[in-house]
Amino acid sequence: MRITEFRITRFQFARDRVIGDSQVRADDANVAALELIADSGEVGLGFIQTLFHPLPDESEIERVFLSEAWPDLEGQPPVALCNRVGRPRGGKQRSFSLPFHEALQVALWDLAAKQVNLPLHKMLGGQRERVKAYASGLDFHLDDDAFADFFAHADELGYTAFKIKVGHADFERDLHRMQLLANVVRPGAQFMVDANEAWGAKEALVKLEAFRAAGYDLLWVEDPILRHDIDGLRLLRESAPWTQINSGEYLDVSGKRALMAAGGTDILNVHGQVTDVMRVGWLAADLGVPVSLGNTFLEVGIHAACALPEVEWLEYSFQNFDHLVDQPIEIRDGWAYAPDRPGHGLVLSETARTQWRRPKLLSRAELGEAPHNPRVRSAPKLAASRG
Repeated sequence: MRITEFRITRFQFARDRVIGDSQVRADDANVAALELIADSGEVGLGFIQTLFHPLPDESEIERVFLSEAWPDLEGQPPVALCNRVGRPRGGKQRSFSLPFHEALQVALWDLAAKQVNLPLHKMLGGQRERVKAYASGLDFHLDDDAFADFFAHADELGYTAFKIKVGHADFERDLHRMQLLANVVRPGAQFMVDANEAWGAKEALVKLEAFRAAGYDLLWVEDPILRHDIDGLRLLRESAPWTQINSGEYLDVSGKRALMAAGGTDILNVHGQVTDVMRVGWLAADLGVPVSLGNTFLEVGIHAACALPEVEWLEYSFQNFDHLVDQPIEIRDGWAYAPDRPGHGLVLSETARTQWRRPKLLSRAELGEAPHNPRVRSAPKLAASRG
């Protein structure tokens, strides 16, 4: 099997709610599907996503991809590219002009698994087919009513663990949101908070102690302080033994390795770059460091989650992307299930290609209504906060 063609389909649509954290917010989706086509006819699918700025026109995405990525792909066997170790030096050590990296890894692994007719999680060595999922709201900008409605619905769907965004300038608001959460979910639920680097190390310790004094036992605090403050992260680990530090989300593979080697995290946070995740996941297993799978596009991270022995949790944040594929990842009763189809199991929907393709950049006002999200109870209620 060798790669002979590629296809890029640009999508742009309104989200069904404002998503964000203490640092950022977004109310539209900017996505392009990358399909790598092999001489066998098999297609590997990945998604190019930008959170805060629209992607350029489809023709420009194709031009950049053809110039920067395609020369290293054309005529190559996917499995070799999945496992290739590069030796970047000097000016060669740089990122693509557009965020192709994750999409490429996902599409290549999809093809490689299809070549051997295995689901991706089994090709990666997985011996299980499901992982616990926790409900994540990306909820910082929702008003209180929408916040409560969102998590009450997640509880009704069977989730038993919930993560909220904190890091507000008024810490009383963070405590208030935790109380709202406790009011609408089941007794005995597990809670996590994510500050997205909003705090300093000593400040974080004071606020974690305040959560504890208010009666909230946190399973973990995610990215409480700056990603490179390894000394501060180690201080938090030692000073707050009643909870766990979940960090590493914003670091590359080298940074994650340094973080673990320095004892700067209790749980390593990884995302959707399959090759990178597996390499750092093997190191985490060697060091005995638990791993959590953060948000991955259309939950494709379920495959790495099932394959890595240190993973207990997968994040699910109810984003309205399911319409882009024929069969999204199944999530039921608080568990995410890996598809038993060859590859990663996601196939671009031809209906979506027809109805939601946007070759040209549109203004926010031109996007219209958001696609229906069947996993969210009442999208109009999930309003943005006016504060």
